[in-house]
Amino acid sequence: MVELSDDQSALRRPLGITLLAALYLFFLLVSASTFGNPFPYFGRIYFGTAAKVLVLTDSLLCLYLFLGVLQRQALTWYMLLGYNLLQIGNTMYNLYSIPLAEIEVVTGGQISKDALWTNNMIAALGMLLLTQYIFRHKRYFANVARYLF
Repeated sequence: MVELSDDQSALRRPLGITLLAALYLFFLLVSASTFGNPFPYFGRIYFGTAAKVLVLTDSLLCLYLFLGVLQRQALTWYMLLGYNLLQIGNTMYNLYSIPLAEIEVVTGGQISKDALWTNNMIAALGMLLLTQYIFRHKRYFANVARYLF
């Protein structure tokens, strides 16, 4: 078995961080794929240019988070927590403030209120568990450089 020196072990990226980066790359792709579609944000459903700006902003944030996790940047740790809490808050607020009838008009179909509630609660719970993982692993974000590049 080959032992790594302190410098080499500091450069190795733990599997959890690699998977976290992959998850935020997935979030980036999902966010970018919604470009041009209506975008719910804190109790309102945005259309047109406003929706495109919100999707672009979300995509850029996810890109920054993806690159920041790969670089294990300390600032990214704080941004991950803030982004995740914002997404949880947005999900919960939208769930309780956007009427089901409005969502049905936007989607053009009938939606089960129970399924909508269950899916959103599971997504928020998943994001909460992800946030807990990130919070507990702050030590992996040891790169104190102010910029990604």
